[in-house]
Amino acid sequence: MPVIKFRVPIPIRCRFLLRPAVGLFALLALASLIHPLTQVVLTSSIDSSQVNRVSLAEQLDLLILHGRLVDGSGKKPRTADVGMRGDRIVFIGDARKENATAARTIDATGLVVAPGFIDPHTHTLGDLSDPDRKSNQAYLMQGVTTVITGNDGGSVLNIGETLRKWDERGIGTNAILLAGHGTIRGRVLGPTDAQPNAAELEEMKQLVARGMDEGAFGLSTGLYYAPGSYAKTEEVIELSKVAAAKGGVYDTHMRDESSYSIGLLGSIKETIRIGREAKIPVHISHIKALGPEVWGQSRQAIDLIKKARAEGIDASACQYPYDASGTSLQASLVPRWAEVGGRSELLKRIDDAQVRPRLLAEMEDNLKRRGGADSLLITDARDRKLVGQRLNELAKEMNQPPVTAALELIKQGNIGVASFNMNEKDIDRFMKQKFMMTCSDGSTGHPRKYGTFPRKLREYVYKEKLISLPFAVRNSSALTAETFRIPERGLIRVGYFADVIIFDEKTVADRATYEQPELSSVGMKYVIVNGKLAVDNGNYTGVLTGRALRKSISAQGSGSN
Repeated sequence: MPVIKFRVPIPIRCRFLLRPAVGLFALLALASLIHPLTQVVLTSSIDSSQVNRVSLAEQLDLLILHGRLVDGSGKKPRTADVGMRGDRIVFIGDARKENATAARTIDATGLVVAPGFIDPHTHTLGDLSDPDRKSNQAYLMQGVTTVITGNDGGSVLNIGETLRKWDERGIGTNAILLAGHGTIRGRVLGPTDAQPNAAELEEMKQLVARGMDEGAFGLSTGLYYAPGSYAKTEEVIELSKVAAAKGGVYDTHMRDESSYSIGLLGSIKETIRIGREAKIPVHISHIKALGPEVWGQSRQAIDLIKKARAEGIDASACQYPYDASGTSLQASLVPRWAEVGGRSELLKRIDDAQVRPRLLAEMEDNLKRRGGADSLLITDARDRKLVGQRLNELAKEMNQPPVTAALELIKQGNIGVASFNMNEKDIDRFMKQKFMMTCSDGSTGHPRKYGTFPRKLREYVYKEKLISLPFAVRNSSALTAETFRIPERGLIRVGYFADVIIFDEKTVADRATYEQPELSSVGMKYVIVNGKLAVDNGNYTGVLTGRALRKSISAQGSGSN
């Protein structure tokens, strides 16, 4: 019998990762016998036991020793060393046994080593595009190495150009963009409640397709906000089909999280319908039971999502660990019909004697849903004297009813508020779900932008013991990567990108408060982004080693970096 020779084409970056095994060679030999042109490409997601010891004779760039490894898979912690070369993890095991050496060694004795956190809902688009804020330190100090932005339906039309600029100018974390439905609808129809005709719908579909082709990971909607709120479900389904065809996901601030229109449960049903009919994974951003009228509905909400998942719909959600949401005073109180036509039309309606009574009455109802005037804390305003005061206090100073005072404030410009409208039992119930990710929804004046991830660890893992450390890490890293189809991130695994954090369980904590919302979190000793130290011994290093990540359309469900 002639000797059969075959070669396995292995990507250069993986050649030093592999230890041939008998079973593996048998598989390759069989493949060659079946077809002489068969090529087997070994992926970088192989088990760490297959690391080639010979490769470790070459010095590593960075080696983490003696850490308590929580790898993102949900498995129990274990003691292991982690080695990196370039932007990849190339070794997990016993460095001393393997005689591994590195240009830089970190002793992680007594510390947790975990994958960098991935935040699926941020408002960092402006930060990353700003020369003074592009380092994204608010997130780095939380251990977040990748952020997703363009949420709530508000993104940019020029996805590709924005990503290119981020790479050219440098950014502190990795970043992903979603195509915003509100931005697209506003471009085609303006700030109106008009419904698109066939040509206008086609134009919107083309804009979604362009965004996906330029690197967006999916479509986001803000069906609670104008102009997205004016869209019918059928419009959203048609646009979601375009994103689905290109391997994207659907991310939504639902139409209602309270009892404004179709209610919390009705909105979840609408989201699931979109997933079913568009055949697209659906993700509910910052899920909550907003306001006393829907407190306790977390049970039914969870049941709806679980039922959808059992039926084969890829449904998930994310949550921030605070009892106050963050939005604008206008968005929280003003009905959407009053915003048709944009701000100029709203201002006319405020002063229209025929319209004003209806406007005030509906705002009164919305205020009740929020839990009353004392539930709204001003977090951002042009007049800084307003910041830190509650609506009931301001109304008393102005000698006006709260909704009337609110209209006067809205006339001055955009007013940010923290709305204390959630129940701790609902927060806890949501947090324990396997499909629930961690997200910040970070906004100016709300401590969640600076504290979300460490707060979840400190309050719910270590103090309350509501969830375990492996559960919290997985739901802050690997689960998000899987859901949003971000390849080779979210796990400590050989061949994966070297996004790694090292934190002290005794000291990791949030410091940001509603009074001082921009205090950085503590306890993240080291934060590594693409193999480079962005945080070294608790201090930002000044490096901009993040990358603009782009969806790989040809992969139909995977992505490129």
